[in-house]
Amino acid sequence: MSVSPADQEAVSKQLGRTARGIRSIAHRCTCGLPDVVETEPRLPDGTPFPTTYYVTCPRLASAIGTLEASGMMKEMTDRLAEDADLAARYRAAHEAYLAHRESIEHVEEIAGITAGGMPTRVKCLHVLVGHSLAAGPGVNPLGDEALEALDDWGRRGPCV
Repeated sequence: MSVSPADQEAVSKQLGRTARGIRSIAHRCTCGLPDVVETEPRLPDGTPFPTTYYVTCPRLASAIGTLEASGMMKEMTDRLAEDADLAARYRAAHEAYLAHRESIEHVEEIAGITAGGMPTRVKCLHVLVGHSLAAGPGVNPLGDEALEALDDWGRRGPCV
């Protein structure tokens, strides 16, 4: 899959460094710029990279960071231990994430490993929101919850 030079440039500006390993634009902000990219499971330098869906928009990343600071991750992790249905749906999200990454490329060093704490805990809402934005509603229940708690990060126009 190709990524346009304009998208590559926008993502690099968003990250403040040269973007690497972008496979595709997984989601676009309401302003039209990429806000989540799909990355290769192995970066161009050979490094294994388990984070398939990577949030690039600095406004989105900041808003998610605010949710993390509020204690949302601990509350979600606690609920996983108490709610068997939620835990089963989160495990299914983990399995869907792995299956998609495997369909791109098998990387032995990260086989069976997702990101964000899946399937037993929540350690990074950025990964979960990125997964929800890329895969659409209903795939990652905790990513969907975090996404619902966010305001429209693109309402002020382009971030870069």
